[in-house]
Formats: sequence, structure tokens, C-alpha cells
Amino acid sequence: MLRQFRARLREDSRGAAAVEFAFVALPLVGIILALFDFGYRQYLGSVIEGTLHRAARMSAIGNLSANKVDEYIQSQLVGFSKNAPIEIEKKSYYEYSGVGKPEKIKQDTDPLGVYNVGDCYEDVNGNGVYDTVAGRTGLGGSDDVVYYKVTATYHQLMPLVKLFGFSGEEKVTRSTVLRNQPYAAQTIPTVKCT
Repeated sequence: MLRQFRARLREDSRGAAAVEFAFVALPLVGIILALFDFGYRQYLGSVIEGTLHRAARMSAIGNLSANKVDEYIQSQLVGFSKNAPIEIEKKSYYEYSGVGKPEKIKQDTDPLGVYNVGDCYEDVNGNGVYDTVAGRTGLGGSDDVVYYKVTATYHQLMPLVKLFGFSGEEKVTRSTVLRNQPYAAQTIPTVKCT
């Protein structure tokens, strides 16, 4: 009797589709949820980037002040900022080649290539101290190069990573660099020697 039952069970294939679906369903649902999360991240990044480019362009031609840039970006991203705090950074530089770099050393003493006492440098931000990042906070002046950066921190829509013990928080960062219009003479950095 047991032998007949086993033979009947081996030949019966009515539930095979349900078992196969059970093996495929979990990975399929995981992939679909990951795609939704990835799509939302890309969408948020695209919206931030478009908003950032519009704000930077309006600022570069002199239509927006530093506070108005922040207000414009916050107003355009209000739909996201309820769930994703928005951080805005603006730094101005004398030229494109200085973005994110230290102030230029004009007269170098040993050891060469490293700032040390006795060196002369371009004091780009006018604070009288050698800085490893040469930018000034804000939008700068005429013909200055401005680096804009917006970061949104949000909780993932489909927090699959929480299942594996990771944080469900995600950051999306977009940045751009534009030169202000030359509506006046650009301020030339002074050379300081220590």
C-alpha cells in the first residue's frame, strides 16, 4: 500500500506549478521592490539636479541672492523635503581649477609641494590663514566660480536592506559648477606670506 501511494505521488503533477511559483516568487518580488527603490532614487536625483541647475543659472546671472537660492531649492523640493531633509552647500572660487583644492602656494620652501611656515600663498577667501579647501562660503562676486551641492537624505521606500541589518536611510547628492556673470571686476586674491 505504501508502495502504491509513493508511485501515485510520483506520477501526480497537479501541484507542481504552485511549488515552482513558490521558488520563483520570493526572488521575483525582491527584484521588483529593488527596482522600485532604484527608480525612486533616480527620480529624486533627477528632480534635485534639474532644480539645482535652474537655481544656479538664476544665481549666476544675478537674479537670486544666496538666501533666495536656498528658498528656491527648498520650495521646488517641498514634496520631498517632508520625508527627506535637504542640505544646500554653496562655495565660491576664483577659478575653475581651484574648486575643491587647497589655496595655491606661490613661493614654496622645503619641503616642496606642502604648505609650511615661510611659504607664500593666494589667500582666496581673505581669512589670513592657509586653507586646504580654498573656497569662500556663499555665491562670491563677479566672475567667480560657484560650486553648488544639494544632498537629500531619505528613508528607502522598500527597505529591503533592513532585512540584512543595514540602514534604510539613503542619500542622494547632486552638484554643479557655474561662473557668475562678469558684471564687474573680479576680486583678485591677495598673496600672503607667513
